[in-house]
Amino acid sequence: MTHLNFRRRGLAFGLSGAIMALAAPTLSYAADPEVLTLYSAQHEQVIDMLTAAFTKQTGIKVLSHAGEGPDIAHQLVQEGSASAADIFLTENSPELVLLDEKKLLAPVDPKTLAAVPPQDSPSSGHWVGVLARENVLTFNPKLIAETELPASLLDLADPKWKGKIAIAPSDSDFLPLVSAVLVLKGQEATLAWLKGLKANAQVFDDDEGVVAAVDRGAAATGIINSYYWARLATEQGMAKTQAQVYHFDNGDAGALVNISGAAILASSKNKDAAQKFLAFLVSKPTQSMLAASDVDFEYPLAAGVPVNAMMKPRSELHPPVISLEALGDDQPAAALLREAGLI
Repeated sequence: MTHLNFRRRGLAFGLSGAIMALAAPTLSYAADPEVLTLYSAQHEQVIDMLTAAFTKQTGIKVLSHAGEGPDIAHQLVQEGSASAADIFLTENSPELVLLDEKKLLAPVDPKTLAAVPPQDSPSSGHWVGVLARENVLTFNPKLIAETELPASLLDLADPKWKGKIAIAPSDSDFLPLVSAVLVLKGQEATLAWLKGLKANAQVFDDDEGVVAAVDRGAAATGIINSYYWARLATEQGMAKTQAQVYHFDNGDAGALVNISGAAILASSKNKDAAQKFLAFLVSKPTQSMLAASDVDFEYPLAAGVPVNAMMKPRSELHPPVISLEALGDDQPAAALLREAGLI
């Protein structure tokens, strides 16, 4: 598989009102039914595993272009019907919601949609949920006891947390979290919370930086996606990992479960092969392969597939009840992040 990279990190989130152009130029290839062009915001180790298995099973090759989800989504809007992409696979639903709003996505085969719970795909049927990941706090028990951690994510805006927390507001995983607070608490409360975070927090480029800082004792606690704690603990071993995980409860915004999804571009000339790829993603063998791996730490959506041993069972999580449509396309959340001076 070939990788080509879009710009990563330091996201602008399309806030200027004009569509952001990425570092990569618009790509153009002749359609080939034996080659799929994938725009991917998933981790490259995961994509390598998926595409290698798909090509082995079907003979269809995959050309992958990697980048951050919001960047790619805006690139696809810019490219419009001229896009070379057949498929977009991303870690968070809002980018797919944006493309659906722009009418850039094709319907997904109903059999593929039926392979995952209905709440994990949109009512439009224009993309399918593939995996899920949980938001958590990571904390260093040498610096703070678990009993001292807040009951709500919003409590971290209190001045008593100044200098104790780490955040990565320009990481693409942070946007859905802000959207969840916005849905549950409204604009005024969300902006106040973000301004409190700005006053209190150390800011890092990404969740990897946050969990690493907590692990080495540079911060007592941090807001992350649980994926990054599990990956760190796997890479360096639990015995050497100081950082631990704290799960918010009772439907708090901090317990949001993000949905990673995949879509076929309406402009794709290879829709039959693209449908095969989406069906492959949600099949039990593929989901089992990912869950058993040491490179992916997300929740499988296919029924009957056990989760990775590093993760808390999804049935024991208590996320807020927010539909994919209500969570939206992240643009209001991005505007608030900019107003608060966090991006």
